[in-house]
Amino acid sequence: MISCHSVHRAAYGWQRDGGMAPFILADEKDLVLLPDELSYADGAQVACGFGTAYEALVKLSAGGLDTLLVTGLGPVGQGAMMLAKAMGAARIIGVDPNAARCALARDLGLASETVPAGDQALAQIMHLTRGRGVAQAMDCSGRNEARQLCVRAAGDRGRIVLVGEGGEMNLIPSPDIIHGNKAILGSWVTSIWRMEELVERIARWGIHPDVLITHRFSLERVAEAYQTMAGGDCGKVAVTFEE
Repeated sequence: MISCHSVHRAAYGWQRDGGMAPFILADEKDLVLLPDELSYADGAQVACGFGTAYEALVKLSAGGLDTLLVTGLGPVGQGAMMLAKAMGAARIIGVDPNAARCALARDLGLASETVPAGDQALAQIMHLTRGRGVAQAMDCSGRNEARQLCVRAAGDRGRIVLVGEGGEMNLIPSPDIIHGNKAILGSWVTSIWRMEELVERIARWGIHPDVLITHRFSLERVAEAYQTMAGGDCGKVAVTFEE
């Protein structure tokens, strides 16, 4: 429904109130059955972070023997790496300007290598890939420099998917895209049926999104939760409450 063009659309958290309350009124058709193996903290990440990442990875046909580059290692980027690893990606390179997020990606075993964002990032990635570049790249940051890096670090016939919102992307079409036969895709969130597919696969793969949670706050401390998230020195921030 978030991609519906009707003037009557009513997406949760957008045209109608979302989840920052003890209760939410939802249509039965929109509910996703959570497998017994998954906690509510696992399931809470499916709708946006993991669902967004999964949709983009499916568009990339991620997996197999490919090397994947992920720029922007916030919750969506971390989720993308966790899912890509479960889907069989041979090698995952993460890029972020925040050293804490790079360290978290390494500590959790999500990234094969991490590279600090900056002027040397492209050269470092090309060195790691022996000059071939990556087969697939995903930008989760929405920053011009990161999007440029994804495109320019992709090798011949590479595929790039843009997930991060906002910003701009300045490219030189011939050397950056055309001569390398590269494809650039856009991907925005996901669908209910894809979420149903995702929770089944997460349970079957034996992975738990809740390992990405570094901070938990009660509903009364939601403002502090947003401040922590905005600061960047964190993984996923969870707002929790009990009946």
